[in-house]
Amino acid sequence: MKIVFAGTPANAAQTLRALANSAFEVAAVLTRTDAPVGRKRMLTPSAVAQEAELLGLPIIKANKIDETVRGQIRATGAELGIIVAYGALLDQDALDCLSKGWVNLHFSLLPKWRGAAPVQRAIMAGDRETGVTLFQLDRGMDTGPVHLQIPTVIEPGETTADLLPRLTQLGISGLAELLPRIAADLAVATPQDANLLATLPTADKLTRDDARIDWRRNAVELENQIRGLNPEPMAWTTLESEAFRVIEARALGATDWQTLAGEASEPGMLSVSADKVLVCCGQGSLLELKTVQPAGKKPMPAGDWARGLAASKKVVYV
Repeated sequence: MKIVFAGTPANAAQTLRALANSAFEVAAVLTRTDAPVGRKRMLTPSAVAQEAELLGLPIIKANKIDETVRGQIRATGAELGIIVAYGALLDQDALDCLSKGWVNLHFSLLPKWRGAAPVQRAIMAGDRETGVTLFQLDRGMDTGPVHLQIPTVIEPGETTADLLPRLTQLGISGLAELLPRIAADLAVATPQDANLLATLPTADKLTRDDARIDWRRNAVELENQIRGLNPEPMAWTTLESEAFRVIEARALGATDWQTLAGEASEPGMLSVSADKVLVCCGQGSLLELKTVQPAGKKPMPAGDWARGLAASKKVVYV
């Protein structure tokens, strides 16, 4: 069975590599067009494009599947499409251009966390479980019938940077199980529950406001936010109008502020105590900053950063 693979980021490139080493032929690779990267905004091929070039596979670069792209896909003679974070919805014409349709590898247990940022949203919400779903693509946003799901726990302290590679490996295992069934016309997909599709949270694309820390929230919620946004786009806040990223932090739980920070303490009050950098958060909780990144500088231990502050106590932006 010939396959067209569609994807863009690094974890999709890892999946492509596994498929290229499988019993199935990758007839072509579809990925998004080169995009500006870094401060110099240099046009750079996607991780999938770079991997496809290394593998010597034909590459189709497009941000949407129009008639020209559909013709290129049909010309490969492929029967099935595999999508991993391609970055665009497929219309019905695109769905119909392959005889066996398209299977999407999604990094959540659908129907929960449909959308662009399922791993980040699950960690940010404090979920204890997630997984991968292989489903038949339809015109909706991750609404198609499910072929296979593999659950896994979210470990304490795990970041998106930690979890996504593990989910990628689970997805590769799931594809190895599913593809022979599809090739033999033995695969059976189960429709998703319409009520759950209508009520469960979606994983909307992350914005800069999603990454902004609101110190009125409790420390556990903020730790989850910081873990979910690592490695990108990274949680951020400001101190005396200077923005900085919080890369790693740990919630210390409910604490009597008055004992540690004095009567003037409030959400967002930062203090340095015994080489620990603490911030008062909502509901009387404390967050210990572990690693931060000031604007224009490399990540550093929070204690080293705090020693350079003009005073031992500051109020960060709320």
